[in-house]
Amino acid sequence: MTRERRCAATRETLPETRLVRFAAALDGEITPDVAAKLPGRGVWIRADRAAVEAAVKTDAFSRALKCKTHAPADLADRVEARLARRCLDLLGLMRRAGALAVGFDQVEAAIRAHAPPALIEAADGAADGREKLLRLALGLWGRAPHLAGCFTAAELGVALGRDHVVHALVLQERMAQRWAAEIGRLSGFRAIVPASWPDSWTSHGPASAGLGRPDAGEGDVRAE
Repeated sequence: MTRERRCAATRETLPETRLVRFAAALDGEITPDVAAKLPGRGVWIRADRAAVEAAVKTDAFSRALKCKTHAPADLADRVEARLARRCLDLLGLMRRAGALAVGFDQVEAAIRAHAPPALIEAADGAADGREKLLRLALGLWGRAPHLAGCFTAAELGVALGRDHVVHALVLQERMAQRWAAEIGRLSGFRAIVPASWPDSWTSHGPASAGLGRPDAGEGDVRAE
């Protein structure tokens, strides 16, 4: 069961999958702890740019930790970069585990074999290929997969050990849930589906999928 925390900026109580943990270094500088593994007390902030910027502006970190801290002005950009890296690293992990189809032919075959849980398309890929895959999924299974299109073909290629990657598909529901939770956090900092793509694509982003987004409840307001 996902634990819940209270955002130090908005005071909302949310699952950890919708928050980012921050920790203070020895010199008091606040650093993003996106894996929630750094030692010591931490501060939880809702995973979106506005909440992080509000926490910096109001010095929410010092209040939560009950000591003087310093949050860099570009903290939200640092969070975005680390969340993006985490998502790309997860794709590499799925590839090594055999849980990812890569390339148009593999993705098409996987869609024909079973209902696809999550599709990754390069932001700079050609529209005709991704539209063919979406229509195929809708035609065969009556629903589209959870979609992400926030990385370039070169970025996907580096993550997956190729020159470039335009199409990829998560093959396992469990891994798709994990992917959706991470890409859902990133969606608070950048568009997961480019605004230039048709509405038929933007309607299948992480918010509509509901993966990794359990309802909020009561939780602890203290730093941890």
